[in-house]
Amino acid sequence: MSDGFRVRGVNHLALVCRDMAATMAFYEGVLGMPLIKTIELGGGEQGSGGGQHFFFDCGNGDSIAFFWFADSPPAAPGVASPAAMPGEGDFRTAHGSMNHVAFDVDPDDIDGYVQRLRDAGVACTEVMNHDDSVWGVASRPDGPDSTVFVRSIYFMDPDGIQLEFAAWTRSLGPDDVSHAPARASD
Repeated sequence: MSDGFRVRGVNHLALVCRDMAATMAFYEGVLGMPLIKTIELGGGEQGSGGGQHFFFDCGNGDSIAFFWFADSPPAAPGVASPAAMPGEGDFRTAHGSMNHVAFDVDPDDIDGYVQRLRDAGVACTEVMNHDDSVWGVASRPDGPDSTVFVRSIYFMDPDGIQLEFAAWTRSLGPDDVSHAPARASD
């Protein structure tokens, strides 16, 4: 299909864990997947310290990522997808569940994909510029003090599985890993 979306693979698979420190020990320590990005979630309904989001390099430029939410419900089979998209409601999911699948797209294409999705009858968010601010989202993708590291569009498939088109805006480095992992007892 020549006029399809130019998806380049899986950007990251985001799952939910019960204990970020144990998750980090397994994925980085046991499986050898380097920790490449840490995010402390703040603002919004959860307020400061609402959770964490850590990314591990799973090869070929792809990542597997994990959310840890301070007050997430315990694991529950069948509770495997969020109730709403980011910015539109609570997007937390249970320990051990899948939160969303992100498909890597070219940064030059992402702005046009919102309208293409909507033209196809798919409800989606606007492009979100994820950065290192307290709220985790910038109004613009650029600027002299920008910390935007990925631009995203969120949408759901017919079964309610949350999907994302994600475009990295810069290379991640050692300075992007700056948060200690949360423990289940914290």
